[in-house]
Amino acid sequence: MDAETSDLATRRPPARIGGVALRPRSDPALAGAAVGLALTLAVVLAAGVGAYLAFGPVVHGGFDPGGLVDHLGTRRDALAAPFARWDSVWYLTIARDGYSPGAAPAFFPLYPLLVNLVGALGPGLLAGGVLVSVGSLLAGLRLLWRLTELEVGAAHPEAPLLAVLAVALGPMAFFLTAVYTESLYLALSVGAFLAARQGRWARAGALGALAAATRSEGLLLIGALVLLFADQYPGTPLCLRRPRPAAGARAGVASGAAAPPPRPRRRDAAWILLVPAGLGAYVGWLWLIGLAPLSPFTAQADWFRHFTGPAEGLRQGAEAAWGGARQLLSGQDRTIYFAPAGGDPAIAAWHNLLPFAFLLGALAPLASALRRLPLAYGAYAAAGLALALSYPVAPQPLASLPRFLVVLFPLQMAVGVWLARHPRLRVPVLGAGAAGLAAFTGLFATWHWVA
Repeated sequence: MDAETSDLATRRPPARIGGVALRPRSDPALAGAAVGLALTLAVVLAAGVGAYLAFGPVVHGGFDPGGLVDHLGTRRDALAAPFARWDSVWYLTIARDGYSPGAAPAFFPLYPLLVNLVGALGPGLLAGGVLVSVGSLLAGLRLLWRLTELEVGAAHPEAPLLAVLAVALGPMAFFLTAVYTESLYLALSVGAFLAARQGRWARAGALGALAAATRSEGLLLIGALVLLFADQYPGTPLCLRRPRPAAGARAGVASGAAAPPPRPRRRDAAWILLVPAGLGAYVGWLWLIGLAPLSPFTAQADWFRHFTGPAEGLRQGAEAAWGGARQLLSGQDRTIYFAPAGGDPAIAAWHNLLPFAFLLGALAPLASALRRLPLAYGAYAAAGLALALSYPVAPQPLASLPRFLVVLFPLQMAVGVWLARHPRLRVPVLGAGAAGLAAFTGLFATWHWVA
C-alpha cells in the first residue's frame, strides 16, 4: 500500500454495516477481502451442502461421465456440491487430459493450467480448482477494495468495503468459489485497472494478457486501458483528467477527488499491446497441437451461441422473457409462448425470465458507473454487457448472463458508492443478495441449471 492510501485508511471513519463498525487494520484491504471471502464461503457451504443433503442431486450422469465432480462418496459429494457443477467438468477434464477437437477450445487455458499445477501438488484436481478459485477471489476482493478506495474513497470512505460486500454477497457469487474462471478473471481484470491507475503500465499489460488467456472478454481491457492512458496523459485527444486539487490540499482528501495519476511516458502505451498477446498465445498453441486456431470462437456453435450484435440479442432476450411471463401467468403447458427448449415449460419460462431480470437490475449500476466513475469503468462495463448480449443462445437467448455480470466490477463499485450514500439500505440490500446467493447455491449444488 502506498503512503497516500495508507494515510487515507488511517484518517477515514470505520465502515458500518447494521451498526457494527469494521475498523481498518494495518492492511484494511486484506481485512475487508477476508471478511467478504468468509461471508461468501459461509453462505455457499451452508446452502450448498444443506441443499444437497436435504434434496439430493438431480441425476444427470451425462454431464459428468468421468465422475470428476460427483460419485466421489457421500461426504465428498456433499462437500463438492457447492463448488463443482456444469462447466466445472469441462475445466477439470481439460486440466487432466488437455484439449481435443470439439467444444473444449471454448474454455480458455489459464484457469485449467493453474488447476493442473495446484492439483499436482497433492490435493487433486477438484480440490486444486477450489483452491485456485478461492485464492483468486481473496486477491480480487483485495484489489477491488484498493481500486475503489483510490477512485472514490476520499468522498465515500465506506465504499471500498461495501463494493467488496456487493461482490461477495451477490446472488451469483457462488461462481466465484466454484471451479469456474470468474474469480481468476475478476482478480486479473481489477489488477489491470489498478496497475494502470497507478501508472504501472507493464504490469497492467501483463495482467491484461493473462486475463485474455482466461476469458475471451479479456480483450475488452484494451479499450479500458487506452481510456485510462488517455485520462493520465495531458494532450491526448481523449484526455479526461479531473482538475487537480487546490494548492496546498492533499490530493483526494481535502478536495474529495481521486488523486491525479502519475503522468505516463508515451512509450508506455505500447504495454497495452500485451493484452491481445494472451489470446494470440492460446490461438498459436492450438495451431501447434493440430487444432483449428479459430476453434475458441467457432466452438461457440456447440453451445448454440451465434453472433447477432447486442441490439438483436436484447430483442431476443426481451421477447423470450415476455413469452416466459405469459407462460407462467397462463398456468398451463399446452400452449408454449416461446421457442421450446425441452423439459418443463414452466422451468424454461423461469430460465428466460431470470436473466432478463438481472439485465434490468444491471442498468441502474451501469448508469451510476458512467456518471460517478472515470469513463474507462463505465465503458468497460457497457462493453462487457454488450458482448454478453451479442451471442444469444438459440433456445434461451440470455442464458448465463447473470454469471457474466459477476465479473463486471464497475457495477459493484457503483453499488458500493450508492450504499455509502444510503446507509439505511445497506442491510436490506446486502441481506437480499445473501438470500439470493443461498437460494441459487442450493439450486446449483443439486444440479439444477442456474446461469
